[in-house]
Amino acid sequence: MASGDSLFGIHATALKLRQQRMNLLASNIANAATPNYKARDIDFGAALKMAESGQSMDAAIKYRIPVQPSLDGNTVELPTEQTAFAENALAYRTSLSFLQGRVNSLRRALKGE
Repeated sequence: MASGDSLFGIHATALKLRQQRMNLLASNIANAATPNYKARDIDFGAALKMAESGQSMDAAIKYRIPVQPSLDGNTVELPTEQTAFAENALAYRTSLSFLQGRVNSLRRALKGE
């Protein structure tokens, strides 16, 4: 465990994973009309465990199984992707707020406040 990990706990790792998930979800949304595009997502819990143990999180990236497959082979279901993106953005912001609060506390402690 790196020294930054002990200062910021799991939130630093979670923030990185949330960013990677956001990129995947944005790619899914951008390719909603691309024939044969296969939507992917991250199993966040599995990815977090892998990241904590120093493993590659590639195994946590899964193809999304659509509720109603499209005729062109695209598995993106826009409402599902938009909901996942919004939930992930909220979780990202929560981790970021925690980290900002932690940095501010450390800054005050160093100044002797």
